Amino acid sequence: MSSDTTQTPDYRDTVFLPETEFPMRAGLPQREPDWLARWEKIGVYDRLREKKAPDGGKRPPFVLHDGPPYANGHLHIGHALNKVLKDMVVRSQQMMGHDSRYVPGWDCHGLPIEWKIEEQYRAKGLNKDEVDTVAFRQECRAFAAGWIDVQREEFKRLGVTGKWDAPYLTMDYHAEAVIAGEFMKFLMNGTLYQGSKPVMWSPVEKTALAEAEVEYHDHTSHTIWVPFKVIDGGLPGAQAMIWTTTPWTIPQNRAVAFNPTIEYGLYEVTGRPDESNVVVGATYLLADKLAGGVFAAAKLAEGMYRRLRAVSAEELGALTLAHPFRGIEGANGEWDYDVPMLPGDHVTDDAGTGFVHTAPSHGDDDYQMGVKFGLPMTWNVEADGSYRADLPIFGGQAILTPEGKEGPANVSVIKQLAYAGALFAKGKLKHSYPHSWRSKAPLIYRNTPQWFVAIDRTLDDGMTTYGDTIRKRALTSINQLVQWTPATGRNRLHSMIEARPDWVLSRQRAWGVPLTCFVKKGARPDAPDFLLRNPEVNARIVAAFEAEGADVWYVQGFKERVLEGIVNPSDYEQVMDVLDVWFDSGSTHAFVLRDRPDGAEDGIADLYLEGTDQHRGWFHSSMLQACGTKGRAPYRGVLTHGFTLDEKGMKMSKSLGNTVAPQAVIDEYGADILRLWVAQSDYTVDLRIGKEILKGVADSYRRLRNTLRFILGALKDFDPAERLPVDEMPELERWVLHRLAGLDTVVREGYAKYDFQGVFTELFTFATSDLSAFYFDIRKDALYCDRPDSLRRRASRTVLDLLFQRLTTWLAPILVFTMEEVWLCRSPGEGSSVHLVDFPETPATWRDEALAAKWDGVRAARRVVTGALEVQRTAKVIGASLEAAPVVHVADTAILAALKSLDFAETCITSGLQLTGDDAPQEAFRLPDVPGVGVVFERAPGEKCLRCWQILPDVGTHKHPGTCKRCNEALG
Repeated sequence: MSSDTTQTPDYRDTVFLPETEFPMRAGLPQREPDWLARWEKIGVYDRLREKKAPDGGKRPPFVLHDGPPYANGHLHIGHALNKVLKDMVVRSQQMMGHDSRYVPGWDCHGLPIEWKIEEQYRAKGLNKDEVDTVAFRQECRAFAAGWIDVQREEFKRLGVTGKWDAPYLTMDYHAEAVIAGEFMKFLMNGTLYQGSKPVMWSPVEKTALAEAEVEYHDHTSHTIWVPFKVIDGGLPGAQAMIWTTTPWTIPQNRAVAFNPTIEYGLYEVTGRPDESNVVVGATYLLADKLAGGVFAAAKLAEGMYRRLRAVSAEELGALTLAHPFRGIEGANGEWDYDVPMLPGDHVTDDAGTGFVHTAPSHGDDDYQMGVKFGLPMTWNVEADGSYRADLPIFGGQAILTPEGKEGPANVSVIKQLAYAGALFAKGKLKHSYPHSWRSKAPLIYRNTPQWFVAIDRTLDDGMTTYGDTIRKRALTSINQLVQWTPATGRNRLHSMIEARPDWVLSRQRAWGVPLTCFVKKGARPDAPDFLLRNPEVNARIVAAFEAEGADVWYVQGFKERVLEGIVNPSDYEQVMDVLDVWFDSGSTHAFVLRDRPDGAEDGIADLYLEGTDQHRGWFHSSMLQACGTKGRAPYRGVLTHGFTLDEKGMKMSKSLGNTVAPQAVIDEYGADILRLWVAQSDYTVDLRIGKEILKGVADSYRRLRNTLRFILGALKDFDPAERLPVDEMPELERWVLHRLAGLDTVVREGYAKYDFQGVFTELFTFATSDLSAFYFDIRKDALYCDRPDSLRRRASRTVLDLLFQRLTTWLAPILVFTMEEVWLCRSPGEGSSVHLVDFPETPATWRDEALAAKWDGVRAARRVVTGALEVQRTAKVIGASLEAAPVVHVADTAILAALKSLDFAETCITSGLQLTGDDAPQEAFRLPDVPGVGVVFERAPGEKCLRCWQILPDVGTHKHPGTCKRCNEALG
């Protein structure tokens, strides 16, 4: 019996395969909390504040001022988008050399929290109005504090860096003192006044609302056509027709408006259907363009009416009308006043009748007409949305119920108009209508005494650089002082500021900073001494708030405490309204940017960053507030992002079941995948998110992770002594360095303009296409099989080290956890962190445009070779490209020379390759987009090297069996 003892040599242990502890599977949901704990332990954020510039001096500050979220619930995906964007700004600015500060904050006062406490009261059968105000406010404070703790941990879990151990809260005593102080600046500069004018009013919440608290939804309204009889001024017997979608406002009518530029006519009814109540022979005033539609609403066909003649603006302006309820039974003369016909530019002939029913207490255009022509205001509607109890016929009837549903008022008015013979037609209309963004209930315009800031009143405060009124300063700031991202944000805020009315500051609620002012008893609001303006009183209030918080305003005897010795307390009444919560958040620049040591040296933020809805919210209120107290905008830059939608582009809602909770994404994928979704999205428009989108994001992440894993593995045991100077490197490595130099500019410019999508796209393409699919593919052979001291291997490892330094830092603002993991694989020190370093400086001398142009041609020719080999691989002629030694025909002599100047076989990962300028034969493989290059497949001659797998003629002729010359030498 005999046996063959000949064995094939096994060279696996002699090959330098990548080795790394960096796992292919990320396990982010389980591992990210450990990195969070580590950052907290080593104090990354505070250590960054101590960091100096390269020259030892102070780093230039960059301050992103946090728009405060509301402390009343778990985070939604919009919160996550917002905070991640902020974090990417803060981190990238820090790594570009700034002292990049981020103080997170919370909005704590206001209706949402008060509403929650009231809900708890209602559930217990308690009445809020019977509870002591201070006790109620303390419950609100505790509620907000509880949610702040919850949200803080949820924000931190997203990997957001910031001063989490000392955030700002609008309910902190110092904040409340500053808010009061900022309010009193308006008191002292003369812009604060008490006015009676219609404001958006929520009968459900029993308070005025700011524009930012209003959202629009479809709503079905009653529509009525109502004739007002002419009683004086000509056109006897005629009736001016109005149309309205708010029948409940008819009892408050004080005028009818027309537009002198519209063509009007006098129309007579000549016939009617049997079921119609319209009087044949009746005459109506109508805009000519709208007359047909009006008669159609009353079921009058053409031929049942005729135009008698044109009516001029002069004739209309001379008319006096009667209210449709004039002289009706039970009215006790309530509506027996004259109704003037008045000209108004707001009247159009786009819809309606060409005449507008005017109730100055219930609409802004109506109010302006009232001011202009001295129309009386009415006080018929109570805070709960019902008519005053003593209003004839309609007393006590609700326009809207406490639940936000329609009350009986509209139908009662319609019926009364019918009884009075003043209902020409009626119908229903579905249209966009204002609702409260909290209770979701419809709103009404209601005339109430409120406190306003006049935005067009001249300010005598010495801050006239950018204008002498709040509006002028705001518009100048928008146009000259602020950088808008995207640029369209400028137009949006500009148009809002340009057209907005005075700012309503007061709310009839309990949880907020009070309007810290006193009014003289018996004085008219327009009297010079109506408001107490006394610096010493103001100082006492601020000091009390600083020490005891705003609750002290509601403590018995506080008025006497701050007025005693200055004025007679019994001469003044204390205002008990609270400030609009937007004034709170609009004032944050004062107690954060101005007052905190980690604020902004000049009290102006480099960036405000919020959703696009904040053009009417925080951007807006901060602008108005600061223009009144600082003389300019409190920010140099504003970035706005869109809303989050589901994968189909639908708005998210719990009822549709299409919401995506940040915590659910984190639990399944990890926070870095959520952050990568933000970076891959165009935040300037609405962003979609869902299961399929997140799967795509996770796939991108895996591809990028594999690139980084290769770098780490190939750099095992890298010794800085291996490094090669650039001028000794092969062209391929110098091409990579050229790409890095270009990317350095792209990354810095991209981060500077907050183009995270652009930055990530460039880096991802580079990592997966230029590196994994090209450079790594080519250099694997040298890295695995060359001698450790070979020039190719040293050059490649030098470049890999430079790649590591740049990719980890460039991507760190986006993938905060993953880049920390990558960094610690090579810098595992106890206090080490990628987030403590800056982007490395990349020499401009690495750029080599001529070399890049050459390698563009090389890569194009390589694609033709790769395509030709893929045909053979698909046909199962070969299994790997190393089995080939193709003939490459190149028509262009310059490209041919370029390819001959390097090892093109190595570039194409073939064992051999022949270059020729001969014409390519008919059967050669070609690519349409690479003219002049043809490839003819040939098998590589020789045997397969058992170590590097190249097929070469010299394999088997060396000392070490089954090796090529290169591998034989590597084995020694």
